[in-house]
Amino acid sequence: MRVVQCRRSRVAKLCLVSVLCLTVLVITVRHSRWPDGLTQLGPDTGQDQPGPLGRQAHVSHPGEKPIFLGEGKKGNFEPDIVTVGEAAGENGKSHQLRVEQKQEEEKLKGVYGFNQLVSDEISLNRTVPDQREEECRNWDYPTDLPTASVILVFHNEGWTTLFRTVNSVINRSPPQFLHEVVLVDDKSELEHLHQRLEDELKKPYYAKVKLVRNQEREGLIRARNNGAVAATGEVVVFLDAHCEVAYNWLPPLLAPIYEDRTTLSVPVIDGINWDDFSIKPVYAKGSHSRGIFEWGMLYKEGTLPAKEAAKSSHHSEPYNAPTHAGGLFAIDRTWFEELGWYDSGLWVWGAENFELSFKVWMCGGRSVWVPCSRVSHVYRGHSCSSCHSGTLANKFAGVPTTLRNYKRVIETWFDEEYKEYFYTREPLARLIDMGDISAQLKLKKDKNCKSFDWFMKEVAFDVFDKYPRLPPNKFWGEMKNSATGQCLDTYGRHPPEGVGASGCHGGGGNQMFMLNTKGQLTSGEWCLKADGNNEINMAWCDTGRTDGPWEFLPDKEQMFHSKLQRCLALHPESSKLIMRECDHNNSYHKWAWRTITPHWARS
Repeated sequence: MRVVQCRRSRVAKLCLVSVLCLTVLVITVRHSRWPDGLTQLGPDTGQDQPGPLGRQAHVSHPGEKPIFLGEGKKGNFEPDIVTVGEAAGENGKSHQLRVEQKQEEEKLKGVYGFNQLVSDEISLNRTVPDQREEECRNWDYPTDLPTASVILVFHNEGWTTLFRTVNSVINRSPPQFLHEVVLVDDKSELEHLHQRLEDELKKPYYAKVKLVRNQEREGLIRARNNGAVAATGEVVVFLDAHCEVAYNWLPPLLAPIYEDRTTLSVPVIDGINWDDFSIKPVYAKGSHSRGIFEWGMLYKEGTLPAKEAAKSSHHSEPYNAPTHAGGLFAIDRTWFEELGWYDSGLWVWGAENFELSFKVWMCGGRSVWVPCSRVSHVYRGHSCSSCHSGTLANKFAGVPTTLRNYKRVIETWFDEEYKEYFYTREPLARLIDMGDISAQLKLKKDKNCKSFDWFMKEVAFDVFDKYPRLPPNKFWGEMKNSATGQCLDTYGRHPPEGVGASGCHGGGGNQMFMLNTKGQLTSGEWCLKADGNNEINMAWCDTGRTDGPWEFLPDKEQMFHSKLQRCLALHPESSKLIMRECDHNNSYHKWAWRTITPHWARS
């Protein structure tokens, strides 16, 4: 009887333990559940897979850096590089189509925005040129680097560009560090990305590839968040779906994160020509650039300052950068999660690179560019029917989504002084409803993040060299000519094109101009300039300067040029801008400033 009681007691205890374990498991699953509207398909079964369970973050290894072996000594992950071959596109060479293919070539360019037919004739496993610095071949990297989930978001991507990206990642990554490739389909419509894609991924070669499908179109930012949630590697590496990674690209990218898990690391990007798919370096040999920005939040790059270069013992070492272009980078998955992923209130794409860079730096991390990690990328050079926003366009009522995103980032991370520089550069942003940012402000407070002034002085100090603090606007909006009722217009052209006038539309954009208190007349990042021949053009503003020769005389309604001692006028017949002797009786010499409220900002 006692034995029975003993056994019953054990059973009771086992049941109790089982219930407790089940409870913990349920809580864990709930905590790390998939976002709504997200489906994962396994490559082998095609069945829905469960979401990732909780995981431990890998730890930092302070001071454990790669070891430079010296010239001529091959690094531990350095492969035997083959750069020969006569097939189409081998070694990154250009490929030309036959004349009789022209019609199909132009058709596919219109669909994809690059020469898909050229891509289709190039091997998915083509060789690529080794464009790294010589030093890059001589580094030993830690052998216990964190594992990586490489995430590719795509929407209506071409078959061969997508799979060449996947194949290059599989072929050129040490298998012990490549945990998986996560394909995130942002509601593609093209037929080859449905069942055919799922069937292809069942092949054993793609055993590490899994497919996640958004049930509705999300846009790049939220799709990347979905990919990060689905990922189960220790580090997430984001690439675009039309890339080719170079030799030994992954260990150099992971090594800074291995040393300090709060690091965001960025590869050096080479260019794949959109028309012939040749691979060429974007940057001059031996140069180092890093990401910065101007006050309208356009992404820019500058030469690595001597102060930062001096921190490196070898030219090929990673170096600090304030920000990055946004498409390609690696970050510890748990650190990314601690930072709130990307702000999910950002729409579609735009500003996410700044949002992540600012919070990485200001909340205790760092961002580095990695010269020994090279990835080639296709930049579209053609309009494309498959690149449309689809159902996303119906959600935003004409609000400029990128400008809205910038405002969310600025209002979260900028100090008051710096916010004014943004609003000086983009006055219409004041009118945008940016949504609720209380979660972002709470994150900033909870993590005791540093000020933006700290970031500018300690990290992004070289921004001021090119883009000084902006004086306030004296006038902004439309400049309307009194004689014709037309408004000053850039016609959407880039420098050094001419400027004219056309019917006022009240929407800003190519008719938005600003005159600051120091006499600089601008449209966006460009300046209106006049020369001694009375020619008026849009031109790049002088680097590091915010002053100019322009003055608006309200009592005379004239735009006066102090150096030429002439006034801005509109030619009566051509609507071309000209400089003339000031004549207060001539209505073609007269202008009126009018602030505007675009349709999307009207109640």
